[in-house]
Amino acid sequence: MSLISLNNVDFAYRDTPILHDVSLALEEGESLGILGESGSGKSTILRLMLGLARPGSGAVTAEGTPLDTRSRARMQAHRRFVQPVFQDPYTSLDPRMKVGRILTEPHAALDLPGDAAAEAARVLQAVGLPADSIARYPRAFSGGQRQRIAIARALIARPRVLLADEPVSALDLATKVRVIELLTELAREITLVLVSHDIAIVAALCPRMIVLQQGRIVEQGATREILRAPRHPYTQRLLASLQHMPVETP
Repeated sequence: MSLISLNNVDFAYRDTPILHDVSLALEEGESLGILGESGSGKSTILRLMLGLARPGSGAVTAEGTPLDTRSRARMQAHRRFVQPVFQDPYTSLDPRMKVGRILTEPHAALDLPGDAAAEAARVLQAVGLPADSIARYPRAFSGGQRQRIAIARALIARPRVLLADEPVSALDLATKVRVIELLTELAREITLVLVSHDIAIVAALCPRMIVLQQGRIVEQGATREILRAPRHPYTQRLLASLQHMPVETP
């Protein structure tokens, strides 16, 4: 049984079609990359997986059960099941809160078991930040450290699925590498969905990938096989843009 699946999903924002007949299944323990240019519908897929949007047609299921976004109890459970990491570490953290509160607020909001302070210490250690980070404000940290805090906030719920939306695009190269290394470590224990326009990042993190063009899946399968022999012209163009760059696959 898939952790999350989209079945023949269409989605439109007002009168603008965004997704067309999208079907995918996220399996336990895998890292799935969703690749596409800006406006291709990548982030919309994450919103559907999070329950922040409902499909115009088709269905979204979590652990085989339809995701009813109108049910408060269902969505409370879903927030513990899946957590997001957003693109910009400078805007995703409330600058008025110390890190301790940033981490413990979702613990209380989701009615999570265990001691909130102990859980905050656990996730800070998991992302490689010192315990005394809890007493500092986000402005005291670099961009890469802020993204680690955002990842720690997602991990506080002990989710089974982590949805990362362009998690390194706002970072400099050296910091980007360190965050990718962290995500690689986390992917050994948690199911990861990575959205990116950068095929090199997807290749570094995800053994399986989906390629989106204008809201349609044009190619999907093993990352290594797609990189070796892309079938769709759109994927071929993306790879051609990286012909002088080394691309490693997990």
